[in-house]
Amino acid sequence: MCKAVEKLVSNPPDGKTMDLSLLVLIAILLSLAMAIAWAIQRFTGLSGWIDTIWTAAVGVGGMTAALFSNGDVDRRIALMIIIAAWALRLGGHIGSRTRGGSEDPRYARLIAEWGDSAAWRLFLFLQIQALAAFVLVLAVYLAANNDIAFPSLHDGIAVLIAAVALVGEAIADVQLARFRKTPQAKTEVCEAGLWRYSRHPNYFFEWLFWCCWPLFAIAAPISSWLSIFAPLLMYWLLVHVSGIPPLEEHMLRSRGEKFRALQSRVNAFFPAPRRQRPQGDER
Repeated sequence: MCKAVEKLVSNPPDGKTMDLSLLVLIAILLSLAMAIAWAIQRFTGLSGWIDTIWTAAVGVGGMTAALFSNGDVDRRIALMIIIAAWALRLGGHIGSRTRGGSEDPRYARLIAEWGDSAAWRLFLFLQIQALAAFVLVLAVYLAANNDIAFPSLHDGIAVLIAAVALVGEAIADVQLARFRKTPQAKTEVCEAGLWRYSRHPNYFFEWLFWCCWPLFAIAAPISSWLSIFAPLLMYWLLVHVSGIPPLEEHMLRSRGEKFRALQSRVNAFFPAPRRQRPQGDER
């Protein structure tokens, strides 16, 4: 199997036109995947499947982009493994939570606000997510398209960042899952482990993971620098759009002053020492 993969990646399709065709094909498949996610959400009523399918789509798209890029063979195989590990870990976690019947309060809020127009507005919203997924997959492609022999010094730093991010996010998810099984979870907020130093450590480590791809992509072609849009986009989405804002709005409604007190002593995003006295929110 490994020899077959190595043979395939050792003989990539030649020409920039084929590269463009590959990216267009991946974009179409991402759009189709989110259309399927929309249909499944409408059928099951569980929005968690949206993020499960989105994660799987990014993983498969990233692996495909790496496989058919024109970069160093060892680099392409390594990056396929890294993006696959991310997709399997995160997708498995979200899928397991969704199978338990847990609804995502962010989507529930949006659907309730949209009312009778929820169906078509959700479809459009998910196509925007497909576009965001393409930006991430493009970063993987640019990283894999780097023909510098793997591993270089900056590759080693990138691998370390990816490993810390994957392990950190997994630990944060496990700690939150354990807290949710306790009686206190109905009225209290999680401050166990990594959650003592960030209100959203899982989001922080998710962003950190995408910071590794510009390091993998660094090369002579100026196009490689387009990979910087992956961590920039992920930060914007998590901190300002679909991550922290709607989730914290939900927590304020359900936990009230207890969550406000947490906001006064724990950073929203970047892990940092806890504050003793109420201060302005720092991200």
